Amino acid sequence: MDKRLAKRHKREVSRKKQHVKLSEPDVRTPEEIKAAREASRASTTRGTDAGVRNTATSTGNRQAPGTGSAAKTDA
Repeated sequence: MDKRLAKRHKREVSRKKQHVKLSEPDVRTPEEIKAAREASRASTTRGTDAGVRNTATSTGNRQAPGTGSAAKTDA
């Protein structure tokens, strides 16, 4: 039983080794790498989108809380 499991493991490992994909080296120049880093950084300026910041919570978008049903009256 132990031999059979060892053979099976050996086959699985050899199959996995065939499917390994090695990454390609980065052939960009240091200047290109720096430029790509600068381009991918988020902007650090704040307060430029003041008009967009409060659109979801503005008073025009809010609804008054309610029960969803009319009150029953006994007449």
